[in-house]
Amino acid sequence: MKFTFLGTGSGVPAKHRNVSSLALHLMDKKGAIWLFDCGEGTQQQILHTKIKLRKIEKIFITHLHGDHIFGLPGLLGSRSFQGGETPLKLYGPKGIKEYIDISLRVSGTYLRYPLTIKEFEETGQLIEEKDFTVWTGVLVHGLPSFGFRLEQRDSPGSLLMDKVKEADIPIGPLLQKLKEGEKVQLPDGRFFYGKNFVGPPKKGKVIAVLGDTRFTDGAVQLASGADTLIHEATFSSEDHVIAEEYFHSTTVQAAEVAKLASAKQLILNHISSRYQQEDTHQLLAEAREIFPNTFIAEDFSSFDC
Repeated sequence: MKFTFLGTGSGVPAKHRNVSSLALHLMDKKGAIWLFDCGEGTQQQILHTKIKLRKIEKIFITHLHGDHIFGLPGLLGSRSFQGGETPLKLYGPKGIKEYIDISLRVSGTYLRYPLTIKEFEETGQLIEEKDFTVWTGVLVHGLPSFGFRLEQRDSPGSLLMDKVKEADIPIGPLLQKLKEGEKVQLPDGRFFYGKNFVGPPKKGKVIAVLGDTRFTDGAVQLASGADTLIHEATFSSEDHVIAEEYFHSTTVQAAEVAKLASAKQLILNHISSRYQQEDTHQLLAEAREIFPNTFIAEDFSSFDC
């Protein structure tokens, strides 16, 4: 899996940072994409990438501030105009359904695909599917704001081809059965058990994507043991008073969350437009003093999960 950041700024668009949105590429056979937040101009940002709107299967909204939702009606309409017919599921805090329903109705926008909207108001399990479980957690912001914890299921181990060759098992359909752990019999009468030819399961990834928030223990819980934590860092450490006043986090506070959560990788986004590109090195240095494996996202940058 990997992330593509479509907007890494806060509040209002800047020349070098659009407002919030990021895409998770599941890297599965369908090429499915999950979108997190959809600020104004998100579909315009997508035009600069290889992302196809019809491949977006799920959209998660962290909270209802405009810089996180004003791009939704246009994106939903464009997905339909561009031939998207597969179902789309949208998850967000209470009020997101009313916002979408009114926007589409007043603008006369008709969707050619089924749209399901699920609202939530508290911490809990949001999705349980074959490959993923998704949890929500309450954060601390001016509006109800949430984070998402994605837990990927472990995947079966790889077929140990060295052992297959050593056992003189011919290449063919029986290998798939071995990989699935089944007992197989060759034409010459020999029996083999799949468990002896498959490596250990591959551990699934844990990803935490947090909405706007002050420093809070809820963020630490969502990010516990995460392979990748995406955390806002609207302000520098010296602007901590302003961060507290506006219900945001500093670079240092985001790094403290990552450290307390024993995360493996921290990616900072939602950077205030008061900081120019030349300030990025200082912002990054502040966080890396606390949590060395930290990166700052730029618009269109990609990171492996």
